[in-house]
Amino acid sequence: MSNVVILGTQWGDEGKGKIIDLLTEYASTVVRFQGGNNAGHTLVVGGEKFILHLIPSGILHPGKKCLIGNGVVVDPAVLISEIKRLRARGVKVTPKNLALSERAHLIMPYHNALDLAREARKGKKKIGTTGRGIGPCYEDKAARVGLRVVDLLNRKHFLANLRTNLEEKNFILEKFYKAEPLNRAKITRDSAKWTRFLAPFVANITERIDQTVRKNENILFEGAQGTHLDLDHGTYPFVTSSNPVAGSVSAGAGLGPKRIDSVVGLVKAYTTRVGDGPFPTELMDKIGKHLRDHGQEYGSTTGRPRRCGWLDTVVLRESARLNSLDMVALTKLDILTGLDKIKICVAYKLDGKKIKYIPADLNAFERCEPVYETLPGWTEDISGAKKMSGLPRAVQKYIHRLTDLIEVPVGIVSVGADREQTIMLKNPFKTSRKR
Repeated sequence: MSNVVILGTQWGDEGKGKIIDLLTEYASTVVRFQGGNNAGHTLVVGGEKFILHLIPSGILHPGKKCLIGNGVVVDPAVLISEIKRLRARGVKVTPKNLALSERAHLIMPYHNALDLAREARKGKKKIGTTGRGIGPCYEDKAARVGLRVVDLLNRKHFLANLRTNLEEKNFILEKFYKAEPLNRAKITRDSAKWTRFLAPFVANITERIDQTVRKNENILFEGAQGTHLDLDHGTYPFVTSSNPVAGSVSAGAGLGPKRIDSVVGLVKAYTTRVGDGPFPTELMDKIGKHLRDHGQEYGSTTGRPRRCGWLDTVVLRESARLNSLDMVALTKLDILTGLDKIKICVAYKLDGKKIKYIPADLNAFERCEPVYETLPGWTEDISGAKKMSGLPRAVQKYIHRLTDLIEVPVGIVSVGADREQTIMLKNPFKTSRKR
């Protein structure tokens, strides 16, 4: 039995959906432990493209159980829509293979409205959120005024708290943001529909996880976003509103830290970022355009073009430390095909001094200049490679240099978008640390 955590090591969008989908074969259960529908996991299975925002990627595997943990903030309308879309495409989604934590907090319409109004007011100083209400929902959670999934099952309690919350939110929307207030009657009607649809899915997720562990079955824990969007350890304030690091599994799913057996960090072969914030290796030239166009680097949630740049191992080394990475899954390696030379950032230069860490001071980080190593590129098509020896020498050199720089072995190499276009060097479910 092994409990394996999959998470992003950069600023999100590392290709977690594909690797989670790949490793689900070895697990009985897949658990999402943080974030909300600001995340988008893209999977290509049998040539078909699926984009999931709340439901764990394991839902595409028959016979697997998918759990949405208490650390996730859930927009009920979005979750219902996602379930319906999957069903329309022939994917089985029932309370037998999907369960929603009764303790998860609900993203309400006023959270979305506040998110959008706040960003609009900031203008050029905006954070670059998805506008999905994630931050305001986590704010209410911390302020202890949030509504949880379990509250949907107690109609009287839900409506009383809705009235109180909406009175405050509408005051802020109207008086401070000069935005339109929300209609309580409509939210009341909509919430009744949410309850009827979602009630059968509501469960005690921590208990289910414990039962699965006691049965000695494998569990895969699925993170959203990336380490450097972490609320505590990321490039604050240009971060998400939750903790995408491995330690968040314990709080967001109810699994004790001693029960985590392996942590796999997703590394895109180059670096991308959505929204504002420091990005030392960002490329504004034809190479950046090559990465964006060939990598289809557009947000699966918002459609926004992603900022693209060379691989940054300063960022990766910090992620390895913060998450106690056991191995790396390298994704989108095929996108580098066709480049004559490939650069890797190995350090920064800050005010003339070479450093190998990320400054906490955002102003200092913005002044950091990348220090590069240059490696030879390749032109060969690698999408059909089935093992390391089948990769061009330049590709192997790139992978080995990455391993040396971050001191974490590469266990999985993705050479294409489809599930089958993957080289498995180490299976985390078979090489986990022993407790």
